[in-house]
Amino acid sequence: MSVPTTQKQWVVEASGKEFETLVFQESAPVPTVGDNQVLVRFHGASLNFRDLLIVRGKYPFPLNLPVVAGSDGAGEIVAVGSKVTQWKPGDRVVTLFNQGHQRGPVTPAASQTGLGGCIDGTLRQYGALSEDGLVRMPKHLNFVEAATLTCAALTSWNALYGLRPVKKGESVLVQGTGGVSLFALQFAKAAGANVIATTSSPAKAEILRKLGADHVINYKTDPKWGETARALTPDGEGVHHVIEVGGEGTMTQSLEAVRMEGIISIIGLLTGTKPKDSMMETLSRVCTIRGVYVGSREQLEEMVAFMEEHEIRPVMDERVFKLEEVKEAYEYMRAAKHFGKIGVKIE
Repeated sequence: MSVPTTQKQWVVEASGKEFETLVFQESAPVPTVGDNQVLVRFHGASLNFRDLLIVRGKYPFPLNLPVVAGSDGAGEIVAVGSKVTQWKPGDRVVTLFNQGHQRGPVTPAASQTGLGGCIDGTLRQYGALSEDGLVRMPKHLNFVEAATLTCAALTSWNALYGLRPVKKGESVLVQGTGGVSLFALQFAKAAGANVIATTSSPAKAEILRKLGADHVINYKTDPKWGETARALTPDGEGVHHVIEVGGEGTMTQSLEAVRMEGIISIIGLLTGTKPKDSMMETLSRVCTIRGVYVGSREQLEEMVAFMEEHEIRPVMDERVFKLEEVKEAYEYMRAAKHFGKIGVKIE
């Protein structure tokens, strides 16, 4: 396959100025492949709440700006470096978020290898990445669907399997209808768990039920939804896993819902970063509160195999954007017009 010398891409030039420093470049150079790198022709990407935080100057992890935006990508390898042994042209691959997080716990060094933050990301046509920074794409997904796995899906997988794997018959609480929560719902159901989901929309509640949620709680009409979730577990003792994406406004109820020796995986901070509860609550509740920062390459490979076995597909918003429309996609996400993952088709 012939490779052009220039490409289209989106670059975050600075952080903290909303979208004015998210710049579209029409003739950026296609990167040269190093000895241990492969050149990926991206065909799909997807957005995360993280992408909004970066351009708005609210991202809590390291950045190395300017940087090509986006972490989530899927595509086809078109060239390989002289020392590459794992891949060949034509292989279909998905990006690993923290390129340096290969296995085991994340380290400070690995946490500074995030695509679209410290390393050039996926909102472009071509990318030169380490051969260790990719995994095989699930056979049953298209490129845009596969691109959603990098952050949201792997974060959900790590939350449910990273510390103590979810088991058949256990209970899982997922909050809302964002990408992480929807993946967690599907992973938990495939594992044979009971799933309790929260939402404020009757229409979204119906979709959650269709995806397999055993119970759906409207948190607007039930402000003590944590107690309700606890009561809905088969033994009435609370949930084994909480997928905590709200932060300040939801932690109190998550603590009400979790059972003794349960795990609250903190993934998002949608309602703020100053929880009203002291971390000493972990003693009185006898639970584990764990921050989750995506996951390793080893976990991503395990997750891909699990998704193929259970034929799990991501929940996608009905609107798919073109690469040239990325700034519009950011606005669409900020306005919370989406349901599920926002996809970007790269041509």
